[in-house]
Amino acid sequence: MILPAFAFADEPAKTGPERFAKDIAAFDIREAKAKSPEGAILFVGSSTIRLWDVKASWPGEKVINNGFGGSTLPDSIHFFERLVPPYKPRAIVVYAGDNDIGKGRSAEEVTADFNTLAGLAKESLPGVPLVYIAIKPSIKRWKLWPQMKAANEAIAAICEAEEDLYFADIVSPMLEAADTAPRAEWFKVDGLHLSPMGYERWTEVVNGVLREAGAVE
Repeated sequence: MILPAFAFADEPAKTGPERFAKDIAAFDIREAKAKSPEGAILFVGSSTIRLWDVKASWPGEKVINNGFGGSTLPDSIHFFERLVPPYKPRAIVVYAGDNDIGKGRSAEEVTADFNTLAGLAKESLPGVPLVYIAIKPSIKRWKLWPQMKAANEAIAAICEAEEDLYFADIVSPMLEAADTAPRAEWFKVDGLHLSPMGYERWTEVVNGVLREAGAVE
């Protein structure tokens, strides 16, 4: 029997937030098995967060990693009610925007999305500090750095003006010169994801901002 060609056709690739349904469900399952402590530092964002061993970086602190690789700010906005409020964190740390510009979104769009995410956080968890980690310069996406830099500058200005919003400048230690990509030692072999040294340096910066926000001693 010869089957029609359409029987072998793949389903259309999911491009919206629904593509992360399994990732978000995994967080729900994790919580059902062992509920995370309230008053933790909650990390949210893309693979840079997902791959971060935050427990090793913040020993002795209550920390939760809700990173899901490949995600964008709109994805975190879409799943916000499941990613953030149920955990009742004492601080929120966000890394997103990198994939957004990688997928063609403009600096203005990324800034607007940050505003939306920050607004949701303020509404649901008033008084809880939100730390936004700057979009990193990378070897792989160095051509996109001008757009990323513009988004960083706009978001930094918002954080400077708004209460409970903080900007973690990981760019300054990564760039030795404004027109030269970071050194390879910051990254894994893909030139995009952070190496252990990269995470160690980022931890120093983020911890300093968390201290400024009163979330750690």
